[in-house]
Amino acid sequence: MQKLTISLLAFLAGFSIMAFELLGGRMLAPYFGSSVYVWGSIITVFMLALSLGYLFGGRLSVYSPNLKKFACIFIAASVSLLPSLFFSQPIFEWVFLKVEDPRYGSLLAALCVFLVPSIILGMISPYSVRLLTVSARASGQTAGFLYFVSTLGSALGTIMTSFYLVLWLTVSEILCLIIGLLLFCAVTALLCAFKYKQNEEAEYA
Repeated sequence: MQKLTISLLAFLAGFSIMAFELLGGRMLAPYFGSSVYVWGSIITVFMLALSLGYLFGGRLSVYSPNLKKFACIFIAASVSLLPSLFFSQPIFEWVFLKVEDPRYGSLLAALCVFLVPSIILGMISPYSVRLLTVSARASGQTAGFLYFVSTLGSALGTIMTSFYLVLWLTVSEILCLIIGLLLFCAVTALLCAFKYKQNEEAEYA
């Protein structure tokens, strides 16, 4: 049951990351356009952020990993998206006025708005691996399976956001959807932790 839950959460995290990344292009477009420079900036920021997230998540997973801490990562990710929802427009306007070159303007704007949430989202995958790893021998198989699941989520997030969500919902509504999805993941992790604790207590009773 715990393996299924963590796999589902990794899948939804992958979905959220790619939905947020694709949304980034739509958020920057009114100020910097949608040229290859803009997408280059977005991809650079997200790849940098995810690499840092993998590093930090791996280090965090060393210290008594558990589902409650896992839930806290999802809560932190949802909170870190709030500036994107409420303050992205004034930030983009300020950068647009200060930096004339659209290449560096879009890069700076993407760093200001997308870096921190993407770092936190990147922490989820390595932490998931640590939660499910029961032995050194099985660690490679566990990591491969979870990154497979996470990448499937990313693929679905890409197709859903680019083909459907941007047509059905506004940018703010999609951001709210992502935040809600991350909070759902946090609650699911907490419920799983509570149930796991209950099962342990029942075994020792």
